[in-house]
Amino acid sequence: MIQIGDKVVSMDLFENQFFCHLEKCEGNCCVYGDSGAPLEEKEADLLCANIEQIKLFMRAEGLRAVNEQGAWVIDHDGDKVTPLVGREECAYVVFTGSIARCAIEIAYEQQAIMFQKPVSCHLYPIRVSKLKQAEALNYHRWSICEPARILGEAKGIPVFRFLRDAITRVYGEAFYEEMEVVYRELIRTKKE
Repeated sequence: MIQIGDKVVSMDLFENQFFCHLEKCEGNCCVYGDSGAPLEEKEADLLCANIEQIKLFMRAEGLRAVNEQGAWVIDHDGDKVTPLVGREECAYVVFTGSIARCAIEIAYEQQAIMFQKPVSCHLYPIRVSKLKQAEALNYHRWSICEPARILGEAKGIPVFRFLRDAITRVYGEAFYEEMEVVYRELIRTKKE
């Protein structure tokens, strides 16, 4: 682990490679799991405020789930999350062929809303844990993402670089640039 500002960052973000390979994984991180996507407080509010616009991009099963459960729900851990269709995919999943995509993201891309998508989704495979005095950024390994690890290795893209846009969105450009400094130092140290 390394400290950057008030964040504790796992070395895995620098030492492991990752690059989403949607043609292989088909966006299954949005389909499988035991809960919906974790939401920050403001994101739950944004979902409620934008739900009518988002619904225009959703499929029938997702619409039913949102109409029955609400724009967000409380999961078994007491956290705010996106609702699920049955016990499977996120209610906001839509399919382009066999590839899962996010209706929230599509609404954002179409400029129907200003909310991009939940931070937990945008940052994936980084998972953020709240500590007493800091946040910990950890690399979440999931078998579904094996194609992303393979493609990341082939391209030589470390996890943090693949997530540059998401990291910058959440923590700012200066934080991301500090990660680059750490990475360059790690590379220099390995060469010595």
